Amino acid sequence: MNTLPIYQADAFTNRLFGGNPAAIVPLESWIDDHLMQQIAMENNLAETAFIVKRQHDYHIRWFTPLVEIDLCGHATLAAAYIITRFLGYTSPVVRFHSKSGELLVTRKDHLLELNFPARMPDMVTDYPEQLLQGLAISNPVAIYKSRDYVVELNTQEEVEKCTPDFAVLGKIPVTGIMITAPGRHCDFVSRFFAPASGINEDPVTGSAHSTLIPFWAAKLHKKELHAFQLSARKGELWCSLLPEDRVLMAGECVFYMKGEIVNLPVGRW
Repeated sequence: MNTLPIYQADAFTNRLFGGNPAAIVPLESWIDDHLMQQIAMENNLAETAFIVKRQHDYHIRWFTPLVEIDLCGHATLAAAYIITRFLGYTSPVVRFHSKSGELLVTRKDHLLELNFPARMPDMVTDYPEQLLQGLAISNPVAIYKSRDYVVELNTQEEVEKCTPDFAVLGKIPVTGIMITAPGRHCDFVSRFFAPASGINEDPVTGSAHSTLIPFWAAKLHKKELHAFQLSARKGELWCSLLPEDRVLMAGECVFYMKGEIVNLPVGRW
């Protein structure tokens, strides 16, 4: 019988059933891409991360239920948490190699800190008509684009009350769509929608903060930022803008479960 271990943890939270759940599958070597996608679809979480150890570092890939993506924060945070807690890794820094380059996760007291590339968005005036239609928003402050669309709103209340039409947003060929505004009790708040990637609303999105951190750092003229993502599960991030187009985002993780994937098809890996 072919089996693989699987772990699940909630990232960017200090309580179980908060933050963003991610599945982590440690591998001895890469398996078939189609099989990884099937496992991610079966897990039906925002992301399943697959990791392979190479000497002292790890290679990492991330899959939503529908597609492989180029960068994911919460599943990287969860992977570092699982590696240091269960896989015998004792260094305070976990180094990952990914499609977005080198990613570092450093343990600092009760927090895990991600070092990610910054993705500053550019303001756009040419965007799909489904964007504001699907968000049911008529008067945004401005619209920007990096990998994802960024819709800036005036208030946290507008972010909280947004009721997207995911069928409409899913017609836009983009990884994700974020809405954001100044926070009442933090620097900024956001929500993240990715129906075209198989995730209607992502609970907490590290890759989105690769864009939101430089965006709000420039608007607020500060490099240390405190953020909340206002999904139903909610997530909290402590963020920093670094030189050379890098960002830091830190959060906690909570362990949920360890299991085993069984009855994997022979000949597919």
